[in-house]
Amino acid sequence: MRQNQLKQKIKQGETVLGLFMNCPYPAFIEICGHAGFDFAVIDMEHGPLHPLAAEDLCRAADCSGIAPIVRVSKNDGPQIQRALDIGSAGVQVPQIESKIDAETAVQSAKYSPLGTRGLSFATRAGLYTAAGTNITDKLNEESLVVIHVEGKGGIDNLAEIVTVPEVDVIFLGPYDLSQSIGIPGQVRDPRVIDMMQEAVQTIRKAGKAAGTFAENPEIAQQWIDAGVQYVALGVDVAVFLRACQSLVKAVDRF
Repeated sequence: MRQNQLKQKIKQGETVLGLFMNCPYPAFIEICGHAGFDFAVIDMEHGPLHPLAAEDLCRAADCSGIAPIVRVSKNDGPQIQRALDIGSAGVQVPQIESKIDAETAVQSAKYSPLGTRGLSFATRAGLYTAAGTNITDKLNEESLVVIHVEGKGGIDNLAEIVTVPEVDVIFLGPYDLSQSIGIPGQVRDPRVIDMMQEAVQTIRKAGKAAGTFAENPEIAQQWIDAGVQYVALGVDVAVFLRACQSLVKAVDRF
């Protein structure tokens, strides 16, 4: 059972770069690994992916050394368990609004004594029983738990949320944050930026890693400079669209 290199990089204070994956074609996530990304978030909240496709994406990610992280659709024990059972490097849990929400996510992601994750070794995470039965402590140690704080309620309760043990990254969702204060989609509005910058400082002071989404390298660099360590730089389908648009615009057809 391999060490979770992504988790080690975060613990060592390194900045890690990833992107969200909506496309079920395994080659896409494999290519992202060869391109140099540290992680890819397999999106089962907003994307069309189902568990079988997500498991194949985890396999493809392992081929090129990129860490597959599964974003579930809600803070739900069976979903979190399945996201980890398919052999991902970690789970991202959306819409965390309180300390209790964060504790619930951790409980679902960790085996006893840290949590209540259902136990089966006949999974990809358990190497289909080939790893034996003395692996729960190792799986607890290696699994990465990322929680999304993406509403005003979560921001208001952030000082309590950051105290929850076993949370590795607190991911600030700019789009949902903008919506929660009545300006949906205006992620570059000073009100959103100020809120996020204050949140980053709270997260860092608590010894946690802060994460966020950036649409382009310039915004990514701004958040890295502000102390964000876990940066999702775009979405696979949007990256492909921009590349296609660039190609089309580069050719003079008239």
